[in-house]
Amino acid sequence: MDERGGSFVAVRRISQGLDRGNTCHSTSAEVVAGSAAWLGRGLSCVCAQRRESDPRPSFDLTPAQEECLQRLQLRIDVAYDSSIPEHREALRALWNAAFPDEELRDLISEQWKEMGWQGKDPSTDFRGGGFISLENLLYLARNFPSFQDLLRKQEGDRSVWEYPFAVAGVNITFMLIQMLDLEAVKPRTMVGATFLKFLSENESAFDLLYCITFKLMDHQWLAMRASYMDFNTVMKSTRRQLERELLLEDVTRLEDLPSYSLLSR
Repeated sequence: MDERGGSFVAVRRISQGLDRGNTCHSTSAEVVAGSAAWLGRGLSCVCAQRRESDPRPSFDLTPAQEECLQRLQLRIDVAYDSSIPEHREALRALWNAAFPDEELRDLISEQWKEMGWQGKDPSTDFRGGGFISLENLLYLARNFPSFQDLLRKQEGDRSVWEYPFAVAGVNITFMLIQMLDLEAVKPRTMVGATFLKFLSENESAFDLLYCITFKLMDHQWLAMRASYMDFNTVMKSTRRQLERELLLEDVTRLEDLPSYSLLSR
């Protein structure tokens, strides 16, 4: 448990993952609770590497960059609220994108565990990433076939105990917010300043970077032959690789990142 009582689940891969005839359900043989922190503040040990005493430079923003950052910060500040119809509709849209041939019986349902949520109510898992983490998953689902590959663990030699897809997605949103220092008034790292340049040219830059990062994380997972206890290590490796790529001299847009090509595989 983390300090807010959160926990994670590790999903055991059965045969070829989440094919409809052989679905992973949350029986005791297929899901195990653990003590590593997957959500919210508990992930700071992986993602937030700064210390309060560290001197950090501040980068001035153009008016366009400042406006784009403020709009993104407004998105980041929105908590998931099940009383808001648009939020409920977005959650249902995520289910339909994941399992178009299976009807969702209710927004609170054991069916959600098939997607890798910790329990039957996904709203309890959004505290680490907010509503934007749901928007990120929807953007991935609507724009890249990789969504199904990641959900169903269709690529590579998979571990018996796999990372839970949906909860991992929330963690990626949280990690990117921390890595890019998006809650600060101005960027205080070159990585953050570089990203804001991309954001001013493409308002979907955060969503696109999320998709790249998810695919990169899965690529690292396979390369490291990781299992669920290695998730934090994989996230650290993913962050380091992403930071390196964002600072490459020949990268002038997100599509130039070497890891962008993973989305088309």
